[in-house]
Amino acid sequence: MKKWLSLYKADVLCEQLLPFADEGIRAGFPSPAQDYMEMALDLNKELIKNPASTFLGRVRGVSMKDEGIFDGDILVIDKSLDPESGDLAVCFIDGEFTLKRVEIDRKGRIVWLVPSNTEYPKIKVTEDNEFLVWGVVVYVIKKYRRKRV
Repeated sequence: MKKWLSLYKADVLCEQLLPFADEGIRAGFPSPAQDYMEMALDLNKELIKNPASTFLGRVRGVSMKDEGIFDGDILVIDKSLDPESGDLAVCFIDGEFTLKRVEIDRKGRIVWLVPSNTEYPKIKVTEDNEFLVWGVVVYVIKKYRRKRV
């Protein structure tokens, strides 16, 4: 079985306060620099709303690349959320985990798993599939990828 996603339980027992630019960081014209930062931010409190049902996952593969999600990115996944059509979700289908957009047609009782890469086909979930929406992605954590010149 090919491993498309590595899953980890979120460790929310420790607190790691990081300096936080509370006035924001402008992406337009520069603003006067802050001489010091008084605020601190705990990423556990910021990113994890439901600690008992939150997991982290590392993306493997490129089926979601057109939406800016690449191999090695880290997902914050909340298993307590009910999936809605259009959600980015970690799904378990026929013995494998996959990351896709979920399209739900409740009237026709059809679920599609939609990649964000034209090289990958949509997956129609049928009653013959072993299927579960394992969790809804609430954040994607990325390593900055410097553009090569």
